[in-house]
Amino acid sequence: MRRFVLRLALCLLAAGGPAFAAEPAVVLVSSETGPAYAQLVEATTAELERVGVARDGVRHMTLADFQEGERPTPKLFVALGVRAATALAQTDERIPLLCTLLPRTSFERIVQESGRRPSSQFSAIYLDQPLSRQLELVRQLLPQARRVGVLWGEASITQQGPLEAAAASRGLRVVSARVEPGQALFPALQKVLEGADVLLALADPQIYHGGSIQNILLGSVRVRVPVVAFSHAYVKAGALAAVYSTPAQIGLQAAAMTRAVLQGRGLPSAPQYAREFEVSVNLPVAHALALPVDASTLLARLRSLERAP
Repeated sequence: MRRFVLRLALCLLAAGGPAFAAEPAVVLVSSETGPAYAQLVEATTAELERVGVARDGVRHMTLADFQEGERPTPKLFVALGVRAATALAQTDERIPLLCTLLPRTSFERIVQESGRRPSSQFSAIYLDQPLSRQLELVRQLLPQARRVGVLWGEASITQQGPLEAAAASRGLRVVSARVEPGQALFPALQKVLEGADVLLALADPQIYHGGSIQNILLGSVRVRVPVVAFSHAYVKAGALAAVYSTPAQIGLQAAAMTRAVLQGRGLPSAPQYAREFEVSVNLPVAHALALPVDASTLLARLRSLERAP
């Protein structure tokens, strides 16, 4: 009988049975499936494995799996996307939570709704770029430009003060218009384009979405006001240029933060923007505007400026 019990226990252990399943050290929870989520998960997992974290110590699950199944209790949760971050912010505050693949405005809304505050237990890597980086791209692309056009929506309006201050420190003036929810976009767009040298697109789903981007780009082309955007997809659609961080770049930064937590040091108490980034340029648009620029040169300049003391 003792031999039978011993054999059964060994079989369950070898099979990874529930009685012997170890809790993962890190659980990544995706809002949904898709290439961006897969790229971030792979980059994070590969980097953690490279620095000595066992691959089976990192588990990936969708938000649906997390909500419907037995919830793990790791040393760290990493949320990918707004929905996952919103849900995980409502869970056990004793487990640190790192939020990724979400804009700053979304994280700030989650902070307000959850009652939590950024700390070594609750932090984020923002998906959008710092205003200083976006304005430096404008300056490097269009050194003669002085008036930066911006359309404000409900999500982005909180950045108006910081953007105007950052622009003024660089000798730029912001020409802007507010678009209220339910209000037509075109009158505000027309007003801004009439007074701007360049249109800076800020990530705001009320303003920039699949149903509006073509009209915005066509309107800018008609008056020869280029658009500097926040994603490579917008450059492919007709924007002059964009600065953005890839999911893989964010994943490497998330892995560094994760390693700190596993070593007992906690998350950065202040949420961070992505350290690494890319620049895309639409060369046909640049040529039409007689701008002798290319993405690699712009990227090198921006990186050099950020490294400067």
